[in-house]
Amino acid sequence: MASRPRILFICSRNQWRSPTAEAVYRKDPRLEVRSAGTSEKSARRLTARDLDWADVVLVMEPKHARRIRQQSRKTTSLPPIYSLDIPDEYQRMDPVLVQLLRAASEPFIEELL
Repeated sequence: MASRPRILFICSRNQWRSPTAEAVYRKDPRLEVRSAGTSEKSARRLTARDLDWADVVLVMEPKHARRIRQQSRKTTSLPPIYSLDIPDEYQRMDPVLVQLLRAASEPFIEELL
Protein backbone atom coordinates (compact mmCIF):
# COMPACT_ATOMS: atom_id res chain seq x y z
CA MET A 1 0.00 0.00 0.00
CA ALA A 2 1.17 3.54 -0.71
CA SER A 3 2.24 5.75 2.17
CA ARG A 4 -1.25 7.20 2.12
CA PRO A 5 -4.13 4.88 1.21
CA ARG A 6 -5.49 5.43 -2.29
CA ILE A 7 -9.28 5.45 -2.51
CA LEU A 8 -11.18 5.39 -5.78
CA PHE A 9 -14.81 6.58 -5.55
CA ILE A 10 -17.16 5.26 -8.25
CA CYS A 11 -20.69 6.11 -9.36
CA SER A 12 -22.46 5.75 -12.70
CA ARG A 13 -21.64 8.94 -14.58
CA ASN A 14 -19.06 10.62 -12.33
CA GLN A 15 -21.38 13.57 -12.20
CA TRP A 16 -22.63 14.01 -8.62
CA ARG A 17 -21.82 11.37 -6.03
CA SER A 18 -18.26 10.26 -6.77
CA PRO A 19 -16.96 13.76 -7.63
CA THR A 20 -18.50 15.00 -4.38
CA ALA A 21 -16.69 12.25 -2.47
CA GLU A 22 -13.44 13.16 -4.22
CA ALA A 23 -13.93 16.85 -3.35
CA VAL A 24 -14.75 16.05 0.29
CA TYR A 25 -11.58 13.98 0.75
CA ARG A 26 -9.21 15.74 -1.69
CA LYS A 27 -7.49 17.78 1.04
CA ASP A 28 -7.57 15.04 3.67
CA PRO A 29 -3.90 14.46 4.56
CA ARG A 30 -4.61 10.80 5.36
CA LEU A 31 -5.57 9.85 1.80
CA GLU A 32 -5.10 10.09 -1.92
CA VAL A 33 -8.40 10.06 -3.82
CA ARG A 34 -9.82 9.88 -7.33
CA SER A 35 -13.26 9.44 -8.80
CA ALA A 36 -14.68 7.93 -11.96
CA GLY A 37 -17.85 6.52 -13.45
CA THR A 38 -18.81 3.17 -14.93
CA SER A 39 -20.97 4.53 -17.78
CA GLU A 40 -19.72 5.32 -21.26
CA LYS A 41 -21.31 8.74 -20.69
CA SER A 42 -19.20 9.43 -17.60
CA ALA A 43 -17.50 12.76 -17.14
CA ARG A 44 -14.41 10.70 -16.28
CA ARG A 45 -14.69 7.02 -17.17
CA LEU A 46 -13.15 4.29 -15.05
CA THR A 47 -9.96 2.79 -16.51
CA ALA A 48 -7.78 -0.20 -15.70
CA ARG A 49 -5.11 2.30 -14.68
CA ASP A 50 -7.48 3.68 -12.00
CA LEU A 51 -8.02 0.19 -10.61
CA ASP A 52 -4.28 -0.50 -10.59
CA TRP A 53 -3.75 2.77 -8.71
CA ALA A 54 -6.38 2.14 -6.00
CA ASP A 55 -5.90 0.36 -2.69
CA VAL A 56 -9.66 0.24 -2.24
CA VAL A 57 -12.68 1.11 -4.38
CA LEU A 58 -15.76 2.63 -2.76
CA VAL A 59 -18.80 2.41 -5.05
CA MET A 60 -22.04 4.22 -4.46
CA GLU A 61 -24.27 1.20 -5.20
CA PRO A 62 -23.77 -2.57 -5.51
CA LYS A 63 -24.49 -2.36 -9.26
CA HIS A 64 -21.25 -0.39 -9.70
CA ALA A 65 -19.24 -3.20 -8.10
CA ARG A 66 -20.91 -5.72 -10.43
CA ARG A 67 -20.06 -3.59 -13.47
CA ILE A 68 -16.43 -3.27 -12.41
CA ARG A 69 -16.12 -7.01 -11.91
CA GLN A 70 -17.81 -7.76 -15.25
CA GLN A 71 -15.66 -5.27 -17.16
CA SER A 72 -12.49 -6.51 -15.44
CA ARG A 73 -12.94 -10.25 -15.86
CA LYS A 74 -9.52 -10.60 -17.45
CA THR A 75 -7.87 -8.74 -14.61
CA THR A 76 -6.55 -11.23 -12.12
CA SER A 77 -6.48 -8.90 -9.17
CA LEU A 78 -8.84 -6.11 -8.30
CA PRO A 79 -8.57 -3.99 -5.19
CA PRO A 80 -11.23 -4.60 -2.54
CA ILE A 81 -14.55 -3.09 -3.61
CA TYR A 82 -17.16 -1.96 -1.09
CA SER A 83 -20.55 -0.35 -1.56
CA LEU A 84 -21.49 2.79 0.36
CA ASP A 85 -25.18 2.26 -0.54
CA ILE A 86 -25.84 5.88 -1.43
CA PRO A 87 -28.72 6.32 -3.89
CA ASP A 88 -28.61 8.63 -6.89
CA GLU A 89 -30.86 11.25 -5.30
CA TYR A 90 -28.51 14.15 -4.65
CA GLN A 91 -26.87 16.95 -6.59
CA ARG A 92 -23.13 17.58 -6.45
CA MET A 93 -22.01 18.87 -3.03
CA ASP A 94 -25.51 18.61 -1.56
CA PRO A 95 -24.96 18.91 2.22
CA VAL A 96 -26.99 15.74 2.84
CA LEU A 97 -24.86 13.87 0.29
CA VAL A 98 -21.67 15.11 1.93
CA GLN A 99 -22.92 13.91 5.32
CA LEU A 100 -23.89 10.49 3.91
CA LEU A 101 -20.54 10.11 2.16
CA ARG A 102 -18.59 10.89 5.31
CA ALA A 103 -20.68 8.56 7.46
CA ALA A 104 -20.41 5.69 4.98
CA SER A 105 -16.74 6.18 4.02
CA GLU A 106 -15.11 6.73 7.40
CA PRO A 107 -15.37 3.11 8.62
CA PHE A 108 -13.53 1.94 5.48
CA ILE A 109 -10.97 4.72 5.80
CA GLU A 110 -10.30 3.89 9.46
CA GLU A 111 -9.67 0.24 8.45
CA LEU A 112 -6.98 1.41 5.99
CA LEU A 113 -5.12 3.64 8.41
